[in-house]
Amino acid sequence: MDTILSIIMLAAVALVAGAIFLWRRGGSSKQVFLMILLAAIMLANVAIWTVPDASGEAPLDQVTD
Repeated sequence: MDTILSIIMLAAVALVAGAIFLWRRGGSSKQVFLMILLAAIMLANVAIWTVPDASGEAPLDQVTD
């Protein structure tokens, strides 16, 4: 699971970098917006799995290998 979350984080960073590159080259603003939106959704999903709740336990800790 750690590997999957790491790959998601790397993909989100790559999407943001690609969106910035596309925006600077004058690419479609719709594609730039969608790339940023997808990166935000990916980061939110990682946060859901890793941020602890009120009891202090993260959902990732409850996953069994």
